[in-house]
Amino acid sequence: MSKKILIIEDEESISDLLAYSLKKEGFVTKVADTGSKGIDLAKEFMPDLILLDLMLPDISGFDVCKEISKNFIIPIIMLTAKSDTVDKILGMELGADDYITKPFDMREVIVRIKSIFRRIELIAEANNSSAFEVITIGNGIEIYKEKREVMKNASRLELKNKEYDVLLYLAENKGRVVSRSELLDKVWGFEFAGDTRTVDIHIQRIRKKLAENKNASIIETVFGIGYKLL
Repeated sequence: MSKKILIIEDEESISDLLAYSLKKEGFVTKVADTGSKGIDLAKEFMPDLILLDLMLPDISGFDVCKEISKNFIIPIIMLTAKSDTVDKILGMELGADDYITKPFDMREVIVRIKSIFRRIELIAEANNSSAFEVITIGNGIEIYKEKREVMKNASRLELKNKEYDVLLYLAENKGRVVSRSELLDKVWGFEFAGDTRTVDIHIQRIRKKLAENKNASIIETVFGIGYKLL
């Protein structure tokens, strides 16, 4: 079945180019020219991926990203004319999976989209091959790989995709120091254009959801290098 992509972009020339190019690649597309329409279409269309413009006429792309990520697990690639690192980090913190700066090469957009779908498929394959595997990492925390669920003292923790992937990678390398660069490469993929602060933000969010603090956490900060799961 063809993957569905929702384009939330108010510049008609850009949305037309994206829709045309993605249809040629075999994707099914729909377009929304405002943030509110995009949120409604996300509920109705249930896309496999969203291309989201940061600057929209009614509400910001950040607000759209936050609202969609709160209700659905859908990969989001943000499109923006800005190249500000702060914007990129904020987007990632709100749930975006990737970031592309305008003007962009359509070939890059397609590669980024296919890369995200490829990672999702690889994760699904890995989960199928490790059915019923449970990783226990202390403090009553269990990772159920086949379900992509994390439980603490029999209560499910609501982790976003990347938070889960970071925690799982640390758990599978328990006791070893994992650098921020390695996490970026293994969790986000080599195509990701962000910086290592993205990793720090996700670690902070994981610790908060695990109800821990940096001074009493199973995730140890190794100064100047990265993190280690104890």
